[in-house]
Amino acid sequence: CNAAPGLRMHLDPSFGKGRAVGEAIVGMMFPDGDNARIPVVAIAGTNGKTTTSRLIGRIFESNGLRVGMTSTDGVYIDGKRTDSGDCSGPKSARNVLLHPDVDAAVFETARGGVLREGLGFDMCDVAVITNIGLGDHLGLNFITTVDELAVVKRVIVENVAPNGTAVLNAADPVVAAMAHHCHGNIIFFARDRMNPVLATHRAQGKRVVHVERDAIICGEGRKKHRIPLANVPLTRNGTIGFQIENAMAAAATGWALGYSWEVIERAMANFVSDANSTPGRFNVFDYKGATLIADYGHNPDAIQALVSAVENMPAVRRSVVISGAGDRRDEDIRQQTEILGDAFDDVILYQDACQRGREDGEVIALLRAGLTNASRTKQIDAIDGEFIAIDNALSRLQPGDLCLILIDQVEEALAHIAKRIAEAA
Repeated sequence: CNAAPGLRMHLDPSFGKGRAVGEAIVGMMFPDGDNARIPVVAIAGTNGKTTTSRLIGRIFESNGLRVGMTSTDGVYIDGKRTDSGDCSGPKSARNVLLHPDVDAAVFETARGGVLREGLGFDMCDVAVITNIGLGDHLGLNFITTVDELAVVKRVIVENVAPNGTAVLNAADPVVAAMAHHCHGNIIFFARDRMNPVLATHRAQGKRVVHVERDAIICGEGRKKHRIPLANVPLTRNGTIGFQIENAMAAAATGWALGYSWEVIERAMANFVSDANSTPGRFNVFDYKGATLIADYGHNPDAIQALVSAVENMPAVRRSVVISGAGDRRDEDIRQQTEILGDAFDDVILYQDACQRGREDGEVIALLRAGLTNASRTKQIDAIDGEFIAIDNALSRLQPGDLCLILIDQVEEALAHIAKRIAEAA
């Protein structure tokens, strides 16, 4: 038992020679060559950020690390949510970095926080840009074009550590161009192995991730590592294109961090996109023999990706439940139903809980306008209230049908769907 715990009596004893115990303690905690930092991964883009963040977090966990994660769903420390709501800003990131239990950090980085305060960290080991596409939230905060949005999104790429890596979507020209702003290394990913940006990078002997038949291929020069899509449940055996891209981005991140393929593959094999692990991100349910899909997609790129995904799923009749965020541009709201009108038989429009500055009924009118020239949709209904709209859609379903529910109040809507499924059991 030490009667006087502390360093002073060792550094400056009453008699005898002082000992450099502080230096010894620091040396034990941080061996030579250790920079005393935890690995930091930042993720930005238009769609796929949350799922990719969760999957990267699972890779860290598979390597035995305690993960601190920020996202639009909240803050998570070692798998437990410590804060709720949209926590994708720098304040939440700083709180994670200050937490004594965190061994690795994964930050979903939203444009609002970057514009308001910048980043909550000085450098990241890996920056991931999932996509930019047509963009989202255009017209807000004086960001009116995709190129202006890209300047904000690429801030994390500009702050990659010199020995770090940017993981960039080669199939998105705006994202691919961000490579010029990175001080570290680049890993390009794209489903098409013949993508010109990816093919050039591969020809230079640099690291790329792409799809070849039924597997994700991670290649560097002549070296290749194959991850079968059948072993990545997130992709539903390779049928969900946007989930393949999320998986490629996560695999590239683990590769950039130097983790073994065994660790990366174990994490991906154990990750399922359900209402618990990734709420509102392509959660699939069975309801009386019909297939339900709940998703938080809320921009044209997300809607197009969802349509492509459900086209690979058999269905007798397809229906969709959708609202629109009032703070989006008129053309963005209309474009969502323009896409859906060519893919679904029934469309149920609903007015969500928060109109975000729109007049009553204005969003419904824009959504209905987008269906004017629909080639497939035959029945259109407008309902006031998210849960009433969901119940209306469920009441119509027959075995073999498919219903895509684009939810607004994520946790509440998922709880409502779970309750209806339990009642039907």
